[in-house]
Formats: sequence, C-alpha cells, structure tokens
Amino acid sequence: MASNEEIQAYFDQLGLTYQNVGEGIWVLNLEEHGVDNLVINHEPPIVVLRVKLREAPKKNREVFFSRLLEMNATDLVHGAYALEDESVVLVDTLQSEHLDLNELEASIDSLTLAAVQNYKELVGYL
Repeated sequence: MASNEEIQAYFDQLGLTYQNVGEGIWVLNLEEHGVDNLVINHEPPIVVLRVKLREAPKKNREVFFSRLLEMNATDLVHGAYALEDESVVLVDTLQSEHLDLNELEASIDSLTLAAVQNYKELVGYL
C-alpha cells in the first residue's frame, strides 16, 4: 500500500508544486495547467482527488446537470463531475494498495485537462 510519504515522493518526481495541509492531505497548485486547487486526500485504502469548479447555477439547473452527465460520458478518462453541497466538483478515486506514479499522474492529468477544457462552458451557466 502506498504511504503518505510515497505519494508525496510521487509529487516530487512529477515536479508538482503542493502544500501539505494535514495528515494525508495535499493541495496541488497546477496553475501552469489552469488549476490551482486540486486536493488529494489519502484515507487508506483510498486516494481521493478533487477539484472545485464552481457553485451550481441557480437557473437552468436541469440543462446544466444534463450537460455534466454528457461530459461524464464523453470527456473524462478518469473521474466524474459531481455535486458536493452546492459546488460542482471533479472527483476521482484510486486505490492506494497498488498506486503507482503512472496511475496518479494519469488521474491528475485527466482531471486538470477536463477542468480546463470545460471551464468556460460550465461558468457560462447562470
């Protein structure tokens, strides 16, 4: 099982800027990729990756949520769009038991790519 130290070493190997904000909790700053708030939380045996995108719109919610479901099916390799309270987030979960550098990197890349590619469309909903 990957330890917190091993996960943090993966961040270093990938050259990522991060802040350790608690036991097994990191915030990655990926501004060069357009994302500055990717939170990674290791609660063995699960690693959760989460990016908050925006608050859910007050109007046209049905159309907005329908579009998120379409994006889940077509735009994401890892993870899914989700609703957390009234916030729209991108989330992915990995098992830490066999976590390796490539798997973590693929998940981070997938979430950041989706966030950047779809952000303008998602913020267009009021």
